[in-house]
Amino acid sequence: MKIMMISSNTAVSPYPIYPLGLSFVSGALKAAGHDVRQFDFLMENSSMDAVIKGVREYGPELIGISIRNIDNVNLMNEEYYIDTVQEIVKTIRTVSDSRIVLGGAGFSLMPELILQKTGADYGIAGEGDVLMVEFVNNAVRGIWPDTPVIGPRERLPGISIAAPYYDSMLMQHYLKSGNIASVQTKRGCTHRCVYCSYPVLEGTKIRQRDPSAVIDDIEMLSGMHKANYIFFVDSVFNDDDGAYITLLEEMARRNVNVPWTGFFKPKGLTDDIVSLMKQTGLVAVEIGSDAACDTTLRKMGKGFSFQDVIECNDLFARHEVATSHFFMMGGPGETEATVAEGIRNITGLKKCVVFIFMGIRILPHTALEQIALKDKVISPDEDLLKPVYYISPEVEKEWLEKTLTEAFSNTRNCIFPPDSYDSTLRMLHKLGYPGTLWNLLLDQKKRPPRTKHAAE
Repeated sequence: MKIMMISSNTAVSPYPIYPLGLSFVSGALKAAGHDVRQFDFLMENSSMDAVIKGVREYGPELIGISIRNIDNVNLMNEEYYIDTVQEIVKTIRTVSDSRIVLGGAGFSLMPELILQKTGADYGIAGEGDVLMVEFVNNAVRGIWPDTPVIGPRERLPGISIAAPYYDSMLMQHYLKSGNIASVQTKRGCTHRCVYCSYPVLEGTKIRQRDPSAVIDDIEMLSGMHKANYIFFVDSVFNDDDGAYITLLEEMARRNVNVPWTGFFKPKGLTDDIVSLMKQTGLVAVEIGSDAACDTTLRKMGKGFSFQDVIECNDLFARHEVATSHFFMMGGPGETEATVAEGIRNITGLKKCVVFIFMGIRILPHTALEQIALKDKVISPDEDLLKPVYYISPEVEKEWLEKTLTEAFSNTRNCIFPPDSYDSTLRMLHKLGYPGTLWNLLLDQKKRPPRTKHAAE
């Protein structure tokens, strides 16, 4: 069957991200013998005319649309993406009678609501690697589901997660935006952060992909695609199960050394482990510190203290790894006193870049939803499709914004609002400097060398 897979993502903050989820499903479909063409709405300048042209030229028998995010989870500069998906569906209807299937992480959070809003025919909730293949195989035989939303179903074992299909044209487009290529080493999250949707989407157990297959992906990306920066997109790279150690040891055994970064929790690391990471190419880390004092860390469901954050920061600083932290002010348990303590804690962190968010996006099926209901931040009949943010009833929104603005306006390494430097990062990427913003902002003399794009 001819299947057109469309990435509907239009987010560019802090930089455009390659549609990895779409690539996993496309890889599974191709492995099952289907003809797949990937179409990236962002790469086509978010043009509906390009959608029409792409559909007409390819003539797909089925169209899949991937929804990576519902919105940008940034109260200070809100962007909502579902209206764009609705317009893509309407545009396709003008030139094709093919059935349209939605999927992706964003869709799986609120599948019924999004399907109703967009007017698509079907939706895959949960991992599409198997469900989409089964859907297509049945469609070939003229068998269509009785219900519009399919799944979720029992999750794939890590060893059964097939390799993604990295489209060369798409990859080259995204490499021009920082030379960063996305790789997933595992799925699942064992933590219980009150706001997070990862356990809902990926489950609460670690499912590690075959480390050899992951390294094959890395070598292919750095070799054939000429990517010189890898972003491990796992919810937490340094998982409690130690799956990441197995991967690092295999990378070292195969002499893989490619600049990389990922998401980290600030606990459980040692000098020896960071040395091994450096041996394999670690250059930058993104630490999910999330709350800025012990009181709010506990309320956020975190299993570490602010002292752990400090020690983790110092550990990476000793190893000269560019470090960033992300904090969300105004969460459960926040008061004027904890805000003041948090500001002191944040400004006390050295040799790092800090991004500060105000408020926390409330997502369904999370503990934060229940907290928000209890605190009367939301009502039971709110569907949460449009962004709704939790700000502790103990602090006023206007006061919090004013306080954070005054605290961080003259502090170069503390960025509030969190997207303040996006244009700077895009400019550096256009000049050919690869990597993350904190990697580029920290020590100028350690800035990675420019990468010449193919067009130069």
